Amino acid sequence: MDITAIEAAKMGAAMALGFGAIGSALGTGTAGMAGIGAWKKCYLQGKAAPFILLVFIGAPLSQTIYGMLLMNFILKADPSTAQLGAGIIGGIAMGMSAWYQGKAGAAGSDALAETGQGFGNYLTVLGIVETVALFVMIFIQKAL
Repeated sequence: MDITAIEAAKMGAAMALGFGAIGSALGTGTAGMAGIGAWKKCYLQGKAAPFILLVFIGAPLSQTIYGMLLMNFILKADPSTAQLGAGIIGGIAMGMSAWYQGKAGAAGSDALAETGQGFGNYLTVLGIVETVALFVMIFIQKAL
């Protein structure tokens, strides 16, 4: 069975969103587990648990939005089988960015809960990791 360019474009669009969302789930899950552990550590030490850790936990969610935006770019372009590849590669790249952003957020949660310092530095690292997803979304859009 041959797939048409329109079907390939639609599959690519769905994969851009799907892979971005998978990465967001992995990233938020990883950061969330570390955040809970960091809060537990604070409670055991009688320290206030920093609510700001939710920033680290939620940061990987943005790659789902980037996946949705890439999906829309793919669907608006003239249909071609290249959109299937763009959706797969773009979605995986954005998903990996989200997953590793969650891992970095996990480390930031642990460090902030232990020291109470460095929030801006940790957030900067998350921003750098997220930049990969932004570049992928923008550059693939230009290629379509």
